[in-house]
Amino acid sequence: MPGLAGHPVFVTWMKEFCHIVAGHCFSVEAGEGVDLTEALLHYAPFAADPATAPERLFRLHLVREAALPVPDGLTEEFDQNDDGSRIRLFRTPDGGSWFEFCLGDTLSGRMLAAPGYGTAKLALCAHPAYTLGNALMVLYALSSARFGTALFHAAVIGYEGRGYLFLGRSGTGKSTHARLWLKHVPGSELVNDDNPVVRVFPDGSARVYGSPWSGKTPCYRNLDFPVGGFVQLEQAPFNAIRRLYGITAYAVLLPGISGKRWDRSLADGLHETENALATNIPVWHLQCLPDEAAARLCHDHITHV
Repeated sequence: MPGLAGHPVFVTWMKEFCHIVAGHCFSVEAGEGVDLTEALLHYAPFAADPATAPERLFRLHLVREAALPVPDGLTEEFDQNDDGSRIRLFRTPDGGSWFEFCLGDTLSGRMLAAPGYGTAKLALCAHPAYTLGNALMVLYALSSARFGTALFHAAVIGYEGRGYLFLGRSGTGKSTHARLWLKHVPGSELVNDDNPVVRVFPDGSARVYGSPWSGKTPCYRNLDFPVGGFVQLEQAPFNAIRRLYGITAYAVLLPGISGKRWDRSLADGLHETENALATNIPVWHLQCLPDEAAARLCHDHITHV
């Protein structure tokens, strides 16, 4: 990536790249001549004209590495290592956030976000596409939490005008179950395979949106559907499904949503979103094998509510 991978040094930000995901607009601002084509390839379906785009949810400025030294007085809040993809989060003395992104043993980027996450500065040290993608996903999840919006760890199938989200821990078989629908349920389509966005509206309705973040499966579609239901998957030597209600349904949604739950202002927004979803949207628990019968059993129950 000429001008980016070898020289992540930007003096000013002259060009703005705008995108709209689930109705929220955000931008990346970089120096004139910086080529972000490869780094923002997955974002092309969500691109918007900066001149006519709505108010920005957040603005991310790319800056030179030397212009973003490690702040004094950091307090560590979070350290997550997901198969070599590591994010460390620190609080700054003024209430902002300092992020360090690593891939393997390599520091790939540093980011300083203002309180509220409306603006942030990112220095790309290595692996620019990976680092920029992670920074944008983190900022999106945190800055949108107050607006009835949640980034889910889920696979989503669109079917007959509704979106169905399959939830579960990594390795549970979310992608596998989605592929079974694609193979055995005519009319189904993949909306997103890892990080869809769900928005709850004042009337209690909810929509699921495709996003530029889709894990190992390249599915970056600017689609949206009313949410038809959530399905928690559990591997089992048989196929069985049951509907969940109340606090049990709420508890199923909780681990599937990204966010800073120790931050009261963000946690309150996530709680309201989760409560609205558990109250108004069907939630199911599916014990299943990775087979056609599981997909058909799930389809027959969740699409007829």
